[in-house]
Amino acid sequence: MPVEEVLLASPRGFCAGVEKAIKALDWMVSVFEPPVYCYHEIVHNRHVVDHFCERGVIFVDDVAEVPTGAPLMLSAHGSPPEVLRRARANGGAVVDAVCPLVTKVHHELKVRASKGYTVLYVGHAGHEEAVGTMAVAPDSVHLIESTADLDALDVGDAPVALLSQTTLSFDEWQHLRAHAVERHPDLWMPNRSDLCFATTNRQSALREIAEVADAVIVIGSANSSNTVALAEVARASGCPRVLRVNGASELPGDLEGVIGVTAGASAPDSIVTEVIERLDPRRGVRTVVVTEEDEYFPPPPELRELLRAVAAAIAVLCDIPEPPGDPVARDREVHAATVLEGVGT
Repeated sequence: MPVEEVLLASPRGFCAGVEKAIKALDWMVSVFEPPVYCYHEIVHNRHVVDHFCERGVIFVDDVAEVPTGAPLMLSAHGSPPEVLRRARANGGAVVDAVCPLVTKVHHELKVRASKGYTVLYVGHAGHEEAVGTMAVAPDSVHLIESTADLDALDVGDAPVALLSQTTLSFDEWQHLRAHAVERHPDLWMPNRSDLCFATTNRQSALREIAEVADAVIVIGSANSSNTVALAEVARASGCPRVLRVNGASELPGDLEGVIGVTAGASAPDSIVTEVIERLDPRRGVRTVVVTEEDEYFPPPPELRELLRAVAAAIAVLCDIPEPPGDPVARDREVHAATVLEGVGT
């Protein structure tokens, strides 16, 4: 039996933080002669990273690799304070594309640490977001990946707070939160969950289709935490077959029946289109919508200042009598999908 129908999750794909980061890096490669450097992958998606490599971006895991004075962008996952300091001391333009939701967690950790709290941070060891966040107050924070980690930790008489990596699955975080509350009844938590609203929305949409699909395709890279979380959500929802793929070329030839499709928050929608075309469902595609997203994050402040300075300089050099308009005023109307046209083809 061929693929009968595709159930397409909505929301899926790019979140506001990824939109912001991709457009910011595109501005950087438009303004500066290559190479432009980027600390870590701008987002965790192979196709996006390859696109920018082709445009002259060099991705590094240590800012010491960046030549003096070279332009540098810091990834959406958030960077340790020491990395920020070293980057800005290097003499070149530095733009921090950190997601505002990650910045919120950094601030919460800094405040709790300053008040003497022991902070339990639920996250994945080695993930860039976790590394960057924990570096804000390394002497006050403990990484929690399991209930065993909570049981093994002796915090003494210090007050305890709970924070988390933004891209975790709700199920993964919920049972650890419950265990932490059981062990520490006076546990402090932020009024608004640290879990990214976009990550939660994508998981909710996926649950709607995973319960009835014969198989679920999750589009995204293996090092994308929220993509991996989506695959876990689909399995937990009882879907008998769950596949994570980078693109249409990785689809197996034996898929049949009703197929659910979603994409991680850093996966381009052009890849989703290619996957659906390869599946070629006999009855077409039905989009399952759980909520509409209209969140927008403006360009990083350093980038806005840089672009305005460039526009003003061009006006002077070209003897333009009228002051130039704001070059980022229409940023909200531009989408990362436009920046990445052709990616994955």
